[in-house]
Amino acid sequence: MQNKFLVPVALLSVVLIGAFGSKLHQDKQGVYELTLATGNKTGNYYPFGQAIAEVVMQQNPRLRIKVVETQGADENMRRLQANEAQLAIVQNDTVAVPQGRVIASLFKEVFHLIVSEQSGIQSVSDLKGKHIALMAQGSGSYSSFWLVSQHYGLKASDFKSTPGSWTEGTKLFASGEADAIFWVLPPGSDLVSQLLQNTRANLVPIDQGAAMKIKLPYLEANLIPKGTYKAAPAVPDTDLPTVGVEATLLVRQDVAPEIVKEITRILFEHRRTLVAANRLATMISEPSGSGSFALPIHEGAQAYYDREKPDFLAENSDVIGLCFSFVTLFVSWLWQLRARFLQKQKKRADKFNLIILNLIQRIRQAGSFDEIDRLQEELFDIFKQVIGDLDRDRIDSDSFHSFTFTWETALKIAAEREKALRNLSLVSHDLKADLTAVKKMEN
Repeated sequence: MQNKFLVPVALLSVVLIGAFGSKLHQDKQGVYELTLATGNKTGNYYPFGQAIAEVVMQQNPRLRIKVVETQGADENMRRLQANEAQLAIVQNDTVAVPQGRVIASLFKEVFHLIVSEQSGIQSVSDLKGKHIALMAQGSGSYSSFWLVSQHYGLKASDFKSTPGSWTEGTKLFASGEADAIFWVLPPGSDLVSQLLQNTRANLVPIDQGAAMKIKLPYLEANLIPKGTYKAAPAVPDTDLPTVGVEATLLVRQDVAPEIVKEITRILFEHRRTLVAANRLATMISEPSGSGSFALPIHEGAQAYYDREKPDFLAENSDVIGLCFSFVTLFVSWLWQLRARFLQKQKKRADKFNLIILNLIQRIRQAGSFDEIDRLQEELFDIFKQVIGDLDRDRIDSDSFHSFTFTWETALKIAAEREKALRNLSLVSHDLKADLTAVKKMEN
C-alpha cells in the first residue's frame, strides 16, 4: 500500500518541479513589452519617450517599450487606467487615476502665454474679448490654460478659444486670426523661440503662481530668465514671472516591481546616455513628494531609491545614544564640506563659461571658414567635457543650464559670422568683376 501511494506522489512532485523550473526559466529569458503614452510628435514628450525606450532597450534587451503618440497628459492618464498603456508621461497638474504610480520626475516645464504686439494684451486678464489658440483637448497644456483662466476670473464665454495642434495654432497666430497662443514647455524651447523670431510677438507674465499654489499645490511660481529666447535685444527683456510644473513618468500599479526597479535604475545610472539622446534628461530626479500627484511612488521605483539605505536606527539605537553629543560637530563639518563642494562646482562651471566667452571673441574675429569650423569643433569638445562633469557631479544642473545658454549663444554667433564671411566673399567677387570690366573698357 505504501509503494502504491508513494509512486503517484513522486510523479506529482516531478511534474511540479518541472513546471516550476520551466516558469522560472521563462521569467529569466522572457521579453517584457510595455506601452508608453507620450504626446504629439511635435512636442517634447514623444521624443523624450523615444529616448527612454532606446536606452532601456540598449541596457536590457528583455525590456521593450513601444512609444505611442497621443494628444497629451489627460489622454495618457485615461490610457493608463484602461491598461492601454503601462507607462505614461504627464504633467503633474493632471488629474490622477487610481492605477497610476510615480517612477521619476523628468523635467521642468513652464506656462508660456505668447501674444501678438498689436493685440494690446499685457496681462492674463486682457484675454477677455480676444481669440486664443490652445493645444488639443486631452493635452496637459489645454488643461493648464483653464486652471490659469479660472484663477484670473475668466470664463470660457469671455473669449474665443480654438484647440488644435501646435502647427494649427501657430498658423492661426501668424495669420493674425488668433491674438494669443498658450503652451506648457521647458524654458528655452525651440518651438517658442521659432515663433518669437518669425512673428511680432511678446511673452506675457503670469505673475500669480504663488497664489495659484495655495489651491493647486502641484504648481510652482517660476521665472523665464531674461534673455532665454534672445540675448540682444533680450527676449524676455526681464526675468518673466510664470507658473511651473513637472513632466513626470508614471506606471501602472500592477506592473511587476522588478521591471519598474530596472527601468528606474537605467534612468538614473545611464543618464549620460539619455542626455546624449535628449538634453532634457539632465533634469531627471527622484520624486520629491511635495506638491506632486496624490499618487505614491511605485514599490519597484522605491526599492531602487532605497537600495543603499541601511536600517541604521533599528540596529544601532545604543550607538546613537552614545554618539548624540557629536552630532553638532558632525553637522558643522558636513555643512562646511558641502559649501566647499558647491563652491568647487561653481568654479568649474565658471571656468567653462570663461572658455566659451573667449571662443566667442575668437569667433567674432575669425577670418576664414576653416577657422570657424575649428572653433565650432572646440565648442563641441567643451560640451562633451561639461556633459561628463555633469554626470560625475562635478557641476550641478543649474550651472549646466547656464553653460548651455552661453554655449548655444556661441553657436549662433558662429553661424552669423559664417554668414557674414560668405556675404563678404560675394561682395569681394563682385568688386573684382567690376574692376576687370572697367580695365577692359579703358583698354
